[in-house]
Amino acid sequence: MAGTVLAVGVVGCAAALGVGLAASGLAAVQAQRAAAAADAAALAAADTASGAVPGVPCERAAQVASANGGRLSACTLDGVIATVSVEVPVGALTARAWARAGPPQ
Repeated sequence: MAGTVLAVGVVGCAAALGVGLAASGLAAVQAQRAAAAADAAALAAADTASGAVPGVPCERAAQVASANGGRLSACTLDGVIATVSVEVPVGALTARAWARAGPPQ
């Protein structure tokens, strides 16, 4: 009987550890997705602000963020330098990232 209880305890701990590692892995992947979407959105907004691409900079950033699985939550322009913030859902939570892009200085 004691061996059965020990085996159930070990299996339960292993299962809890596995679920925790899977959840933290998912969060890490979504955080990287948010960072990639923010980088791409900032570049798109900066390109549009500089005239390299036609359109409205923050609208272009929202399109690019959406295409990368995110949602643009903020977009500001300082001349041709764009700063954006993007959110990506992670279950009931949200991964956020921001990026800044513009011409080289």
